[in-house]
Amino acid sequence: MSTDTKRPLTLRDVSEASGVSEMTVSRVLRNRGDVSDSTRERVLAAAKELGYVPNKIAGALASSRVNLVAVIIPSLKNMVFPEVLSGINEVLEDTELQPVVGVTDYQPEKEERVLYEMLSWRPSGVIIAGLEHSEASKAMLQAAGIPVVEIMDTDGKPVDAVVGISHRRAGREMAAAILKAGYRHIGFLGTKMPLDHRARKRFEGFTEVLAKAGVEIEDREFYSGGSALAKGREMTEAMLKRSPDLDFLYYSNDMIGAGGLLYLLDQGIDVPGQIGLAGFNGVELLQGLPRQLATMDACRLEIGRKAAEIISARLADPTAEIESKITLTPKISYGDTLKRW
Repeated sequence: MSTDTKRPLTLRDVSEASGVSEMTVSRVLRNRGDVSDSTRERVLAAAKELGYVPNKIAGALASSRVNLVAVIIPSLKNMVFPEVLSGINEVLEDTELQPVVGVTDYQPEKEERVLYEMLSWRPSGVIIAGLEHSEASKAMLQAAGIPVVEIMDTDGKPVDAVVGISHRRAGREMAAAILKAGYRHIGFLGTKMPLDHRARKRFEGFTEVLAKAGVEIEDREFYSGGSALAKGREMTEAMLKRSPDLDFLYYSNDMIGAGGLLYLLDQGIDVPGQIGLAGFNGVELLQGLPRQLATMDACRLEIGRKAAEIISARLADPTAEIESKITLTPKISYGDTLKRW
């Protein structure tokens, strides 16, 4: 990791990039004064390309930062992220730093707005979910001049530091376990994946291993929104009516997997003899199910801890050599729904 301390961007940088005065740049960014549309567009374009974010702290304190760590996640409804936040808080509660949370709802344009607002308050660091961001968000992260830790996923190139798991590897390992148990007629049930990059990568790793064994996904079912348990029931019923010969169902997360399990048990179907099941995330809430769903832990608590440790250590000593890429290793839990060989 580079130990160079980045210089935060200033009005002068935007002024030079857009070819207008700092006063004009200030007017445009504060939406004040009489500025032509062409000049306004040129200034806003330059600011966006540079990743410049105005400083909401008073001008006299322009070089200062607040003891906040911006934590930007896609959802609070998803049970994955509260555990990540717990890990972050565990580490930061022993420091002067305080996490403040923003939610993006998996929308890149909303992530831009949340990041812009948070950076304008000059936090001491940023922890942000995922490696896929818009060009504007990447520019802001690169220009922030503070420690940035991207979390959950290590399949890609980070802006600064990254902590997570390889989701492609997670998909590959689950596929290998399913094949080794003797299942060959496999269906996949999951969220609509264009913006759920981690689910997409697991699916890619999963199908890669199946293909090498000459096995293809025989049916697919996708959903968006609504109760995951109810959707899991609905999708499982629909899939098995279409494809009654399936012998394994792989779900992109545990909640829809739990819905599928409850449906199969209601129908008196032998699990895992007639049909095997597996999900992803290792959600503790589901340990009270009649049978334990096979799954893979996403190392959520540890991801939160490690990310906060990087931020804290970098702020304590900006020149210290600190590991910038931490890939954790989740393990398969076979539960009661995946046959052991």
